[in-house]
Amino acid sequence: MLYSHTTPEAKRRTLRELLVPGTARQFPGAFNPLSARLIQEKGFDGVYISGAVLANDLGLPDIGLTTLTEVATRAGQIARMSDLPAIVDADTGFGEPMNVARTVQELENAGLAGCHIEDQFNPKRCGHLDGKNVVDLDTMAKRIAAAADARRDPNFLIMARTDVRAVEGLDAAIERAKALVDAGADAIFPEAMKDLSEFEAVCRAVNVPVLANMTEFGKSELFTRAQLADAGVAIVIYPVTLLRSAMGAAERVLDALAHEGTQESGVDAMLTRARLYELVDYEAYNRFDAGIFNFQVPGLDIGSNNAAL
Repeated sequence: MLYSHTTPEAKRRTLRELLVPGTARQFPGAFNPLSARLIQEKGFDGVYISGAVLANDLGLPDIGLTTLTEVATRAGQIARMSDLPAIVDADTGFGEPMNVARTVQELENAGLAGCHIEDQFNPKRCGHLDGKNVVDLDTMAKRIAAAADARRDPNFLIMARTDVRAVEGLDAAIERAKALVDAGADAIFPEAMKDLSEFEAVCRAVNVPVLANMTEFGKSELFTRAQLADAGVAIVIYPVTLLRSAMGAAERVLDALAHEGTQESGVDAMLTRARLYELVDYEAYNRFDAGIFNFQVPGLDIGSNNAAL
């Protein structure tokens, strides 16, 4: 009932234990709080909160228009609905090193288990688009050092994302990754790797966990968890998968409603009323206060996706 039973501090300890090179822990991207609960129920290792998804959910492109307040608030709403550790995309840290320091503390306050900070500058682009610009190494190292120095919980994960592969090549990305570890990064997110050999090269070069971004329609092939584990990857994110799936389904049912005059053809693909009530734990609220849930859902069979609508 209500929110997670696990404290943010416990989630951060769990995240540290999970991130072992070669385990390829799966963190699907949540696009709202309820999807985070579904990710937990399906047995995944953690929750990822994408900056692109947060921007897109506001109807904005992923070009650095969201604010720290918007990201921290929405990420906190998502993180508190799951017992799993949640990592959030903190873009460039929302400003200069002092702003980065504040970003980390706000994300700690919001209950996140970690964040990643990237080396692009505004206007930034999605990591799998061309034409990206990156800051120099000294500027990025200062961002990471400020983030590491600002955290109050030593288990809050500071991950450095580098987009330099697309700009200067793999060797430059590896050298930057190593320098960012020296600056205080606990993990490395090498964006837009071309193939498994590039993931392997990064994993060999640094002594911290490495993240693989398996986003659809991007620069990287959609490798399996086993392939990425063999390459030495510690964590795999699927940032926009659920949002794209949900919006695709929404578009199809709206088309049906417009063309057929009814949503009937899409009902079989919908989450049932009973299943939705199960996800929001309606019965637990009833046990707490019988005045809340004092009715019977026809055909309600908790645990069954085939229960009545």
